[in-house]
Amino acid sequence: MNASTVTLPDNLSALSSQELMRLEKQIADQFMGGLPWGSICWGLGNLVVWLSLWPLTLSGILPLWIAFPIATLNVMLSYLPSHEAQHRIIAQEGDKLFWLNELVGNLSTIPMVLPYDVARLTHLEHHKHTNHPELDPDIATKARGPWHSILNSIRNRQPGSRAGAAYGATLQRLGTPAAQRAGLIALVFQLSYLAILFTLAWTGHALVAALIWWLPRHIAQTYIQFYLSWAPHHPGTETGRYRDTRSFRSAAGNIGSMGMQFHIIHHLYPRIPLMRTPAAYWALKPVLEARGCRLDGL
Repeated sequence: MNASTVTLPDNLSALSSQELMRLEKQIADQFMGGLPWGSICWGLGNLVVWLSLWPLTLSGILPLWIAFPIATLNVMLSYLPSHEAQHRIIAQEGDKLFWLNELVGNLSTIPMVLPYDVARLTHLEHHKHTNHPELDPDIATKARGPWHSILNSIRNRQPGSRAGAAYGATLQRLGTPAAQRAGLIALVFQLSYLAILFTLAWTGHALVAALIWWLPRHIAQTYIQFYLSWAPHHPGTETGRYRDTRSFRSAAGNIGSMGMQFHIIHHLYPRIPLMRTPAAYWALKPVLEARGCRLDGL
């Protein structure tokens, strides 16, 4: 689906809120459904490339100075395919391809050391409570501007940081069996990650561990928090369906910002696949303007 086939009335301001909602949903529905093969291949292919860097560098076939930027890009790209799965965009529970949804969700975020169960539960809470000062797990990414956002991201990952424990606090607040299970999985992930880094360092491969995983992960976390969290919600003070997220023009473009220029579409209609959000945005833009959405520079 590349464009809307819905004809808009000449005067949207004359429509009632209910009429606008019907029109909005009618347009949005055109961009849902189907299997997002792009995201599936992205998620699984990206993981295969990252995993291949280990034998290639440890055997001396691939120099670390080449592997390092590739690994950094791999970790940057690892979250969004899982994000599609978190919203059951690939397949919903009960569908015959639900296993594929869960496969992509679980495997794609391995380079980030982010368990799928943790990502999904906390991300759904972010959608429910976007910009809430206490209930939004991502509120710690709020910052005054771009450079403050980058500094804030680094600061939030320091030991003992309250912001760094936000996901764990969210799981504890939920208190469900699924949340408790996710917390245990997160502990196993973190211990396994540290054990692998320690083993590599102990056996004389500290630089490989640092440049294929440790440093790329930190760079990617800052990048992901900047574009997926800070930029679409800045200044992070407004709540409500049409005000808690915005569109924005990025100097890095749509690809460089990983499609987040149009993140407002995702918050309004989370089941629209990432690769269709630009087309959905342009089709919905007149309605969003009538709704008083924050459309900054697009």
